[in-house]
Amino acid sequence: MLKFLFMKLFKIRLFIILSLFISQYNLVQNSKAESYLNFLTSNREDILLSGWKPKNFLSKKDIKPDQKTIEALDKFKKISALKPYFKKARGYAVFPNIGKAGIGIGGARGKGEVFEKDEIIGSTTVTQLSIGLQLGGQAFSQIIFFKNKKDLERFTQGNFEFGASASAALITEGANASADYSDGVAVLTFSKGGLMYEASIGGQKFSFQKY
Repeated sequence: MLKFLFMKLFKIRLFIILSLFISQYNLVQNSKAESYLNFLTSNREDILLSGWKPKNFLSKKDIKPDQKTIEALDKFKKISALKPYFKKARGYAVFPNIGKAGIGIGGARGKGEVFEKDEIIGSTTVTQLSIGLQLGGQAFSQIIFFKNKKDLERFTQGNFEFGASASAALITEGANASADYSDGVAVLTFSKGGLMYEASIGGQKFSFQKY
């Protein structure tokens, strides 16, 4: 009987000791986790300066436009007639190079980037297929201004398309140009050389990928 009671007391003491040990271990682990979290929070700037950027610390300001986009944008911004567009537009899409070629049936394709209030928000691709009087090849830059937020949102939905009769103002080096908004959108192109009888942007389709 005494042996039975002794064994039972021993098991109870062992259970209590193990419970205390596990509780203390969890407390230490939780404390370490909390200390690590506090370290990340309080030393965020030091971490960023050291070159390590945790994923959830990244912001749109860390994303920079492609160098070709920057060069094309600089060229557009030097055209005095476009200053009112940059000043008042909600956003714009910049295509540094769109290649267009065809004999009777033409095709075009180019990649660009999209900005809202001068802050980059994503990338875009344009494709175009046209049938009509055309001959030769052409390469040009293109910028699309969006008058209001809803106009920009229509584009960023990723299935934006110009109607068959859409056209853009063709800008040559050193010339002034203007384009009226049509359905909240104004399109301007900067020629880079080549022979093309048709300068229409009708049928251009755009995809959009958010950064």
